[in-house]
Amino acid sequence: MAFGDCRRIHIGSSHRWSLITGVLDTPSEKGLRMQPLLDRILTFNLVATTVVFYGAARIYLLPRLAELRPRSVLLPILLLHSLRHLGLMFLTDGAIYPGMPPQFANPAAVGDLITALLAFASIPAVANDRATGRPLVWVFNIFGTLDLLLAIALATIYEAPLYMGPAYWIPAFWVPALLVTHYITFIILRKHWV
Repeated sequence: MAFGDCRRIHIGSSHRWSLITGVLDTPSEKGLRMQPLLDRILTFNLVATTVVFYGAARIYLLPRLAELRPRSVLLPILLLHSLRHLGLMFLTDGAIYPGMPPQFANPAAVGDLITALLAFASIPAVANDRATGRPLVWVFNIFGTLDLLLAIALATIYEAPLYMGPAYWIPAFWVPALLVTHYITFIILRKHWV
């Protein structure tokens, strides 16, 4: 944590120290809570960043999809999603705060890893215009989309944003980019790669 950081830090499993007030707080009876408004900042970040990525796609890519070969658009998307192994951060001490709900962390991490492997396995077939490319991309895209939607739902249900720590950038920046590229991939699969 950087000097002057004004976030709350966890001490043990039942107390937190506020660098803003300098007071040791005890958790409420429902567990560790942030202020209600601050509780929604991650949701706002996820939605706002998704809108920005969609706007960029709408301006720069979607109008040109008919001119581009599916392969030229899908290969960068598959490479991007091949990095979803980074979701394993949800299991790593130091990347999250203590207390990260395993009901969120385990499925999110494993789902991201499987999606990364599916994306990476699709690359040779798409790059070499093999007949297996399209079915592999369908499997990757459906699984990857469902994984993200499940992770968002589980994060909300189990209040995972309270424990994101340095992994906060994943749902605030990474997930919106992934959602928009899944959307683009569905458009390509349905309209431009037949």
